[in-house]
Amino acid sequence: MAALAQGVIVDHIARQSKDIRRLADFYIETFGFEEVESPKVGPLKVIWLVKPSAFTMHLIEFNPSYPPNESNDTAAVAEPAKIPRGHHICFSVSNFESFVQKLKEKVIETARRPVEYNPTGSKKIDQVFFFDPDGNGLEVSDSTAAKWVAPNRNAD
Repeated sequence: MAALAQGVIVDHIARQSKDIRRLADFYIETFGFEEVESPKVGPLKVIWLVKPSAFTMHLIEFNPSYPPNESNDTAAVAEPAKIPRGHHICFSVSNFESFVQKLKEKVIETARRPVEYNPTGSKKIDQVFFFDPDGNGLEVSDSTAAKWVAPNRNAD
């Protein structure tokens, strides 16, 4: 069976923490991540780390009073728009629009949230959120917009 996505790479891993500076320092000192410019996410503190030629890690401040991505843990039905921002894995694909269309054809519920922030100014970053069959949160982004984060990465 042919895969839905083409040119897949791991884009980033997100982790939520009450002390993102401590967590960032750990990943920098232990694995050699580099800190890069991070977007403003409302009142939340975020730190983006990059491992050149690999992937990025987004460290997101835990703030229980900050909406709108409350946890799905207590929801009767999981909603892709409410995937916890600090606990997901993101893949970049080279065929983003057709990938999103194929998800719709398979009747997979999604939430699309483009991000306007892009230091290169080339375009917004398109992203879609959904769940795997076990309920794990996934994000898929357009690899043509994501390359500014880790310029040495290449999707096939």
